[in-house]
Amino acid sequence: MDHKEAIRLQAAEKYVLGELPVELREAYEEHYFECAECALEVKAAAAFIDTSREELQRDACVVAQAPAKAASKSREKAPGGWFLWLRPAFAVPALAVLLGIIGYQNLVTLPHLKGVARQAAAPRVLLPISLIAGNTRGSELPTAQVRPDEALGLYVDVPTDPAYQQYELRLEDPAGNSKSMRTVSYAEAQKTVVVEFAPGTIAGTYQIVVLGLPTPVSAKPTALANVKFNVEFIK
Repeated sequence: MDHKEAIRLQAAEKYVLGELPVELREAYEEHYFECAECALEVKAAAAFIDTSREELQRDACVVAQAPAKAASKSREKAPGGWFLWLRPAFAVPALAVLLGIIGYQNLVTLPHLKGVARQAAAPRVLLPISLIAGNTRGSELPTAQVRPDEALGLYVDVPTDPAYQQYELRLEDPAGNSKSMRTVSYAEAQKTVVVEFAPGTIAGTYQIVVLGLPTPVSAKPTALANVKFNVEFIK
């Protein structure tokens, strides 16, 4: 997929909402990974939807509570109990209000709630950072410029060896602390692996160590690759 086609299809919005077919979604992911403009559009669309979701949820709560509050106040003020509602002077206006509430829920509330549910099920968008060409001779370390606590999607090539059927990706932070990110199979390692990473509030140089896991698991893992990258925070 090229940039013109992505714009024509409004791919950024459809991707965030989960409306792109599988083949188009994969093609668009490959494109926006390399296209800074599309990556920014996806990021902006995701932020807009997150904000809209919060507003819609608040609106839905207000609308859901309004009929109950109105009915409660009416019961307190109306003399004569429930039989008073059977009189024409009260039945007609009450029916009109009821129809109005039902119509509002069908035309506004329910579509809002469906939209919220659909957005909640949409894939979460991560800022893509490629580590595939990083750490080659003469090249600068890949640098991710993010806000504190913003999540990244790190694209990593795992070197495969038939001697290992499982591979572990371990992350080392600037202070030297190490933790496991994920384990992939030999089949999964044939393709570029995407791992989610959130630096929190720690900037600096990180390193991903790719380990080949031997069988039996009691044997010592073998380091197959070290991939370094920088994290810088923006305001």
